[in-house]
Amino acid sequence: MNPVEIEEAVSALAQQAFDPSEFPFDFLRAFGNKETTLKRLRKGETNKSDLDGVLQTNNIHIAVAAPGEVTKMLAALKASPATARAKAKFVLATDGEWFEAEDLVSEAAPVACPYAEFPNHFGFFLPLAGISTVREISENAFDIRATGRLNRLYLSLRQENPDWDTNARRPDMNHFMARLIFCFFAEDTGIFFGGRLFTDTIAQMSARDGSDTDFVIGEIFRAMNTKIADRHATKLRPWADAFPYVNGGLFSGSLDVPRFNRTARSYLINIGSLDWKQINPDIFGSMIQAVAEDEERDALGMHYTSVPNILKVLNPLFLDDIRARLEEAGENPRTLLNLRKRLARIRVFDPACGSGNFLVIAYKEMRAIETEINKRRKDQGRKSDIPLTNFRGIELRDFPAEIARLALIIAEYQCDVLYRGQKEALQDFLPLDAENWITSGNALRLDWLSICPPTGTGVKHHADDLFHSPLDQAQIDFENEGGETYVCGNPPYLGNTWQSAEQKAEIRDVVNGRTSSAGFLDYVSGWFIKAADYIKRAGGVAAFVSTNSICQGQTIPILWPIVYSTGCDILFAYTSFKWSNLASYNAGVTVAVVGIGTSSNAPRRLYEHQDDGSVVLREGVSITPYLSIGSRVIVEKRDTPLSELAVMEFGNKPSDGGHLLLTLDELESLGLSEQQHERFIRRIYGSQDFINGGLRFCLWIDDEHLAEAEAIPALKERIEAVRALRLASPDKGASTILSKRPHQLKLMRIGKTRTIVVPSVSSERRPYLPTGIVDEQTTLTNLAFGLYDAPLWNLSLIASRLHLVWIATVCGKLKTDYRYSNTLGWNTFPVPALTEKNKADLTRCADDILLAREAHFPATIADLYDPDSMPADLREAHERNDEVLERIYIGRRFRNDTERLEKLFDFYTKSVAGKPKEAPRRRKLPKSTTG
Repeated sequence: MNPVEIEEAVSALAQQAFDPSEFPFDFLRAFGNKETTLKRLRKGETNKSDLDGVLQTNNIHIAVAAPGEVTKMLAALKASPATARAKAKFVLATDGEWFEAEDLVSEAAPVACPYAEFPNHFGFFLPLAGISTVREISENAFDIRATGRLNRLYLSLRQENPDWDTNARRPDMNHFMARLIFCFFAEDTGIFFGGRLFTDTIAQMSARDGSDTDFVIGEIFRAMNTKIADRHATKLRPWADAFPYVNGGLFSGSLDVPRFNRTARSYLINIGSLDWKQINPDIFGSMIQAVAEDEERDALGMHYTSVPNILKVLNPLFLDDIRARLEEAGENPRTLLNLRKRLARIRVFDPACGSGNFLVIAYKEMRAIETEINKRRKDQGRKSDIPLTNFRGIELRDFPAEIARLALIIAEYQCDVLYRGQKEALQDFLPLDAENWITSGNALRLDWLSICPPTGTGVKHHADDLFHSPLDQAQIDFENEGGETYVCGNPPYLGNTWQSAEQKAEIRDVVNGRTSSAGFLDYVSGWFIKAADYIKRAGGVAAFVSTNSICQGQTIPILWPIVYSTGCDILFAYTSFKWSNLASYNAGVTVAVVGIGTSSNAPRRLYEHQDDGSVVLREGVSITPYLSIGSRVIVEKRDTPLSELAVMEFGNKPSDGGHLLLTLDELESLGLSEQQHERFIRRIYGSQDFINGGLRFCLWIDDEHLAEAEAIPALKERIEAVRALRLASPDKGASTILSKRPHQLKLMRIGKTRTIVVPSVSSERRPYLPTGIVDEQTTLTNLAFGLYDAPLWNLSLIASRLHLVWIATVCGKLKTDYRYSNTLGWNTFPVPALTEKNKADLTRCADDILLAREAHFPATIADLYDPDSMPADLREAHERNDEVLERIYIGRRFRNDTERLEKLFDFYTKSVAGKPKEAPRRRKLPKSTTG
């Protein structure tokens, strides 16, 4: 269940007659507990309560109290030994009149309220549904409630109006919903005179069956689109004439209203009964967007962690500097005036604005600073100098763009009420301005300079209404020229594999020939390149939230030379963190914040996320594209090792349709003799097999033994199946060359004495990269790398903390897992010149690690390297290995991973200095290389 569904269920429970025996089960049901779970609790199978209540292990202890004894019962629940034994996170007591609850794990404030009001605190209990809650959801529960009601209305209207549910009319439905939102807000905030003017008018003037509700709403909308002076000729109904003229295009254009039935009318009136003064536009926009878009409806209520993360962009981008200037200004009126003028000229431009979250938060933060300036200058109540049209945006989809404008309008009004007072806010609010400062279009196709033109360029375009603008421009004069421009946002994430042909073409056009590898760039790279190009012509600074892929792996040598060529540099950055929603089952994507601008002498600021959740600020003269302090080093793939390392190669790609690979059951069904098994069978590992102790085998037939193998019917059948598969392959190499040796894997690499194994993908949770040794009877698939017959000291390097830090930084990740690369990670790994003693010491360390593992047989790599249960002797062996290796580098242990990475980049830079770049090699299909 999502938070909207939970809120609805909890609200429904509160409206029912209180049943003491059923309340605990109804409460748990509202938070997504299944009937089978509740049945076991009822029977007492899983109910551990010692207070005649319901105790769900690792969750909650609920008890119904005698009248007036709720506080006493809550204390008993907290003191209960059963509560402690079951590790309950919450305790809850109620008597049907009063309601109290406490979170035993976090520092959240307890809940104490009349029973009918406990739905207002549903966010407090979201962990019961497996949803990680945050402070904002408790403070803005209204947004969840309003969104749920709007969602029910929206779905009801779509069902009643199938013609409105088409692509052609969906924009009309979305316009209608935006108008409703404005009306609900306006009637609760005094914009409409007469209390709940909109809701009460519909309730009084429309039939209960909803048959004429569309007419009543249409007449109200017509009034708000008609100037007061013109109304005598429009023959408006008297009850509609009470509504003000809104203008701004919000009610212009088509005034069609979808048909209502009794249910839809009831939903609308119910929505109007909510207190819309509580609307939070910096979150509400995302919620409403989810209402109108089918692909986002499952995420209703999942948008609450965005605000603090958005400030990770806006604060270092410009807000921190303005606050610092405010602090320096003190009470100096002239300095404060200059700062206020600076604020009034700042432009904030989000070229992927969605429903306007970044713009709204930027506006609200700037208004707060302006208010403090006015307070110090004794100018309280002064009209704001910060114009909404200085907040520009581009959004691909129509409806979020509309909501972004509406959210900014609401934010402006709320700020005016807060900082100037209700009377002054109302005086300046209506009529709305028709200027259209949010453009609906493709940001990678539009000219950003026409939407947010350079300082001193006067351009103008007035839209016919608030919602529509040409796709090629949205040109409006800035009210205050000569200001700074800040580009920000959270552009869409889409890896190169998942991009459509059109999206790939967009990236190629943005790159404009500056690299031949545009097809490998993530979609978000287009925003960084366009921002760099924009800054080159118009000035300013840009910062985006991005998947951390732009600061890892193969993207860096492609993207960052283009950005650097424009004169831009990385000015500040936040290292990787989770940009997540509320659902525990959706951990979110790992992102970074990167700010770019033209070079200056100001220190570069790197905000590093620590393992304990804290953030450490470090400053330096430069930030690498890998988001570390250091020079602009770019690690490029190499076909051969940079240092004195053994060659690392892929394992063997089967290209066999599964006929050469065998499970244990399949192997036993072949009926091979012991001699045949030894001659024709090898154990084979991929990444997961090696890590988790999987058991797989493969046919391994040397050419000289082919005739003997084909004499065995079971082997002959598999060989012929591979031949047929390869002959039918559209790949020329498979159909011509590989089909001639169907008894073998595509590659036939195996160590004569041993192979050092390196999985290509492994979990980021492990403190070391998984690696190990297999014997001459074992080979690898192409999902692992092998160092065939390599000296053992190579394993010491791979198993080190140093190497893990390098791989995590330069190779990138698959989701959150480490993604190993031999050409980018191993061949580039900088290692000092090793003496024979160094190699002997490292060999001994590798032996110690392997012996420590052997002592815990049959534990798997996954078992041994679980960070919560790693054996002490194995951890000690790794610590010794790290110490020996790190002393070779700097004569002591590194203090932390930051120092490790900085030293590795320094070594890398020195290692490649003066060395010519490797010319790209054409790779031929390898011949059989058995033994």
